Amino acid sequence: MNFNYIKTLVIFLAILLTACSSDDDAVNNLGGENNVRIEFEAGVDGDALLLGAASYTNSNGESLTINRFNYIVSNFVLIDAEGTEFTYPKDESYFVISEENELTEVLLENIPAGEYVALRFGVGVDQEKYQQGAEGQGDFLQIAEENAMMWSWQAGYKFLNFEGTFTSESLTEPTIFQIHMGSHGSSLDNYREVTLQLPTDALVSENLSPVVHMAVDANQVLDGQYKIELSEAAVVMIDEVKSPQISENVNGMFRVDHVHNGENVQH
Repeated sequence: MNFNYIKTLVIFLAILLTACSSDDDAVNNLGGENNVRIEFEAGVDGDALLLGAASYTNSNGESLTINRFNYIVSNFVLIDAEGTEFTYPKDESYFVISEENELTEVLLENIPAGEYVALRFGVGVDQEKYQQGAEGQGDFLQIAEENAMMWSWQAGYKFLNFEGTFTSESLTEPTIFQIHMGSHGSSLDNYREVTLQLPTDALVSENLSPVVHMAVDANQVLDGQYKIELSEAAVVMIDEVKSPQISENVNGMFRVDHVHNGENVQH
């Protein structure tokens, strides 16, 4: 019997067990609190989104040049490996993501230490928040107005502002399209929530501050579960049929691409 081989194998197994034990200890000993950053990275059916500089063809045979891609995300909840949920403070949980204004990051501060495996958030502004009236919106009302995410206070927020030009087989000259989706009072509520599993657990502790990289596919707005043809209606704002369909499509445009775990560093 080759005793040197056995000795080497024993040493290897000891190192492996020690490493696994160290990783387990690192997770089990998470303590304190830290921030979680979520980076929203826009694309179109696998290609990078270039506002005003590229054209993209959807399954309807329409070629789009996208000039604006803004949306509201809100009500963030982090879910750990045991199923315990941490709900981010509601008054601080509303954000505009705007490609044109380079607002592509959500910073969740003072998150309790944990091993988070899933993320839930809303697209738009929920009725509870809207019913608080203009004074109850805090600074977010001004942020929404500055980023073209309001019709008016009475009409409400635009949850999605998607604009550009398009051509099709029947429309060969560039034609303006405008897709503005939101709730309209309490009669047409298009607020939706999405829950996403993380491909890698997000570890939060006093020294660990993860970055979640969210891939966002703008193609899904028109080419998702429901096919929305711009050739039929190039402007969709208050539509009892198409607006809810677009809200469902928008829910499908989010995917967590990867998670960076690190010690309070930029990723």
